Amino acid sequence: MTVVAVLADPPRPGLALPRLAETSPLSESEAAELAEAMLRDTLRAVERSGGELLVNYRPDDHLPDASVDPDESAEDALRAIATDVLDDPEEARFEVQVGSDLSARAGNTITHLLRDEGVQSAAVVRGDAPFLLRSTVDSAAMKLRTNEVVLGPSTDGRVYFAGFKAPIDFEGAFTAPELETLVASANDADRDVGFMEMQPTVRTGSDLATLVSSIRARWQAERVVPEHTAEFVVDAGLSVVADDAADGDLTLVRE
Repeated sequence: MTVVAVLADPPRPGLALPRLAETSPLSESEAAELAEAMLRDTLRAVERSGGELLVNYRPDDHLPDASVDPDESAEDALRAIATDVLDDPEEARFEVQVGSDLSARAGNTITHLLRDEGVQSAAVVRGDAPFLLRSTVDSAAMKLRTNEVVLGPSTDGRVYFAGFKAPIDFEGAFTAPELETLVASANDADRDVGFMEMQPTVRTGSDLATLVSSIRARWQAERVVPEHTAEFVVDAGLSVVADDAADGDLTLVRE
């Protein structure tokens, strides 16, 4: 069984997806709503897969002061979301992240699971890839049977999934471009690397335009869509149009 650690912050305005509010029609509050919708879809996908769900969060004293809620801790906020969305929230584990940056936090989590708990494989995701479905997690677990490292490529050199059967040196491993840096670290540790299909992650307005177009296309084709993320797209009236140029970029608009 693969333990999947969802690296999560409470979806609060200004903390969740800050670049999205700066580069799209969404306000900070709406960006936080989208972050929560994507997190809900991620938690449900992991729970319904063959993996074990671990919610890995930063404690309040590691969050920016402006995003700390004196009436609700980060853990309580995330537990409330899990309780609402999961079929069996009691089965989900919650643990504090340890480390000064993403590479350290992800690395400490993976190393602890593999070395201290002796799990067969462990992975980290960040809740910003809503097309991470149950089948995606199960497919990654299958790849981890024959590869020591399995990565899910995303836009802008990111990864939406990073799974490990053996540890690597995680110092700076998630430095951009994440995909290349993680492969380099895996090569340095002499680990075999496998890849999953590319999926979009959502952190900027351009990312959101890709997501909106993908959701609307899949909906029209009667294919599976991430439920909570799709509901946000519809409720917010989001759609995309092409610029006038023949190869024009997509522009995000509100109906």
